[in-house]
Amino acid sequence: MIEDLGKFDAIVIGSGPAGQKAAIHGARAGRRVLIIEQELGVGGACVHRGTIPSKTLRETALALTNFRRRTGNVFSLKLTEDLQVASLMTRMEQVIREHERVISLHLGKDRVEQVHGRARFLDPHVVEVNTVERKKYRAEADYILIATGSRPRNPPELPVDHQNVLDSDSILSMIYLPQSLLVLGSGVIACEYASIFAALGVRVIVLDKYEKPLGFLDGEIVERWLEGFETMGGRFLGNRKIAAMAYDGLSQVVTTLESGMEIRTDKVLCAAGRIANVEGMNLAAAGLAANAKCLIEVNEHLQTSVPHIYAVGDVIGPPSLASSSMDQGRRAMAHALGIPVGVPAELIPMGIYPIPEMSSVGLNEEQATKRYGGCMVGRASFEDLARGQIANITEGMLKLVADPQGKKLVGAQIFGEGAAELIHLAQVALVNGSDVDVFVDTTFNFPTLAEGYRSAALDIVWQRVEKAQSVTTATPTT
Repeated sequence: MIEDLGKFDAIVIGSGPAGQKAAIHGARAGRRVLIIEQELGVGGACVHRGTIPSKTLRETALALTNFRRRTGNVFSLKLTEDLQVASLMTRMEQVIREHERVISLHLGKDRVEQVHGRARFLDPHVVEVNTVERKKYRAEADYILIATGSRPRNPPELPVDHQNVLDSDSILSMIYLPQSLLVLGSGVIACEYASIFAALGVRVIVLDKYEKPLGFLDGEIVERWLEGFETMGGRFLGNRKIAAMAYDGLSQVVTTLESGMEIRTDKVLCAAGRIANVEGMNLAAAGLAANAKCLIEVNEHLQTSVPHIYAVGDVIGPPSLASSSMDQGRRAMAHALGIPVGVPAELIPMGIYPIPEMSSVGLNEEQATKRYGGCMVGRASFEDLARGQIANITEGMLKLVADPQGKKLVGAQIFGEGAAELIHLAQVALVNGSDVDVFVDTTFNFPTLAEGYRSAALDIVWQRVEKAQSVTTATPTT
């Protein structure tokens, strides 16, 4: 027997970052919203298998590296060879439970209705939910948002066994910290885990078919990260392809490249992309189908080929970051309900968390040059900031990107400790349409990394002065 839950303004399938934001945005607009989550706890893979678990391990690695660096290596600090991975993440369950509590609290306060179970389409407007108690529910809505997330894409030619060759869902199930690790892929997940394990003393090699990692980020920032990764003992091998991979039956995985090069490591992490979680949803009944990459295609408004059905977050592919997914959920719900969309998508900050972290908002140098025919870039090295010297985090850099005249701020990129926090100053300036000079005229706490904004802004101001002087000198007098 199927229980009818009634008619809703919107149904959101999935409670990860994209689904949460969409549901809450719709409910706050006074609409009746239902969110469906198949897991017992809310939050999606971001909470249970992605962001929170990986960042919990990262905090431990960061604490160890910071301790060594900030104490000038006065103390001898060495991890035991039989260190268990779980011992590095003792707070993970506590963090997950607390985050679940907060998400549930927010959904409850905004009166978002919830049901746990697997969702499948009966037709373009009707969804059936099957629970673990074998109950069935039926719900109808004017608009439906698919936010079911993704899972690791494990190519059939790679022997992913979750013991010797792992993916991003199983990597933290390792019992002991390996001595060596080969990471396949050079996207966000690959680079984050590569630098985390390198910081923990693991010999890490990153292997990819592309020439450089993190191709969507500012090239200069990525080069800085690569230098730091190699300083930690890591190695990046680009433009390489795998010919064969097999466990030697004893202790190591043997990876043979097309060039004939052989790589032996204790473990392998396959981070070669992700595919959408759409199995069992009966997309055909809604008039939909996943594309060849197992993703759902959408237009600029995040609408699928069926206009009242939207898809957001990992199910539509890169950048697959929590911040971008949240914004997609907000924009999709706003478009569906005919309410103002708000802040443009390009003004949503992007933060990724290798060691050190990187963050960006607005246009980078290449994008600004393409859009405006040129740009002015101001740089501030953490090495030149008192806080950078005090904390011994001198490898960082803050970039401000302005229009060709060096007046209007159009973007910012930061590499180094605290990058994902610092970027929000640039975001606020961009949202308010500020000029670069807003940072010149602002007094920052001393000593802080935020002073880098003033230094980078002054760099642009000096370039403006030099440009004006060169124009004056070049202009003949009569």
